[in-house]
Amino acid sequence: MNLKGKKILVTGSDGFIGSHLVEELVRQGHEVRALVLYNSFNSWGWLDAAPKEIQSSIDVHAGDIRDPHGVKAAMLGCDVVLHLAALIAIPYSYHSPDTYVDTNIKGTLNILQAARELEIEKIVHTSTSEVYGTARFVPITEEHPLQGQSPYSATKIGADQLAMSFYNSFNMPVSIIRPFNTYGPRQSARAIIPTVITQIAGGKREIKLGALHPTRDFNYVADTVRGFIAMAQSDSAIGEVINIGSNYEVSIGETVNLIAEVMGAKIDIVADEARLRPAKSEVERLWADNQKAKRLLGWEPLYGSKDGLKRGLADTAAWFTQEENLKQYKADIYNI
Repeated sequence: MNLKGKKILVTGSDGFIGSHLVEELVRQGHEVRALVLYNSFNSWGWLDAAPKEIQSSIDVHAGDIRDPHGVKAAMLGCDVVLHLAALIAIPYSYHSPDTYVDTNIKGTLNILQAARELEIEKIVHTSTSEVYGTARFVPITEEHPLQGQSPYSATKIGADQLAMSFYNSFNMPVSIIRPFNTYGPRQSARAIIPTVITQIAGGKREIKLGALHPTRDFNYVADTVRGFIAMAQSDSAIGEVINIGSNYEVSIGETVNLIAEVMGAKIDIVADEARLRPAKSEVERLWADNQKAKRLLGWEPLYGSKDGLKRGLADTAAWFTQEENLKQYKADIYNI
């Protein structure tokens, strides 16, 4: 699909990945409507920090993904929907699983129902590597079994299956993007990389962390954004689930040491029981096979490998250590 002349709705535009995606789409000359979560402060989330020329170029719609009428109103006049809105914090899903069902499953159903009625030309639904659970084989292909090891991952599995059911039942033009662990500027401090960076940037040298042995496949946000746009453009992606990953596995412990290295800090790691997942819920190993993305999308990571990770960590640390950015985070408080 040629996106030129198409109006693109991005749900979750106020969030970490969504705001980066909106900015890049605007830079490429696309017409974008940004769905942000309604609030009485008239905040657009991270889009409030976007350059003025970006803000003036987007059509901002405040609403709630859980409201089917508001969702349909936001989608009116759009041709393409990139659906990123979700609750994603795993610890909070232990605390409030109902909200994850409402947002991740029912919210996705609202998108799909409205897209069917409005005859939307392309829907890209956002999955997550967490749906795979602990790897049974590596690298993880799209055929890997799905395992709901947290309420969050269970709701994302449900949302993914709903999206695919609309493709199978109604021939809807749905694609499912499955990013592995995205990091970069603006990420919530509940994630491992910002947690470490903000603690170091705040002057701490005893860094509080949970488990260090699990492995992850980290993706710099610019690579993830490129994956979304490639998914939207690709007709071959319709009806497909596609991993977006670096094909590079690294432990949490090694990642922490790389962060300290790029920030020039000597640190000691302190175990914090509050940051540990329940044993059966911890995803021990993630490592993406990205061959399908290369084949169908022509996408491959620009920040893959250890050297790419170090470049991405340096760029991320540079953003977080700017005073105006760091002050938006509460490094002394563990955010579930």
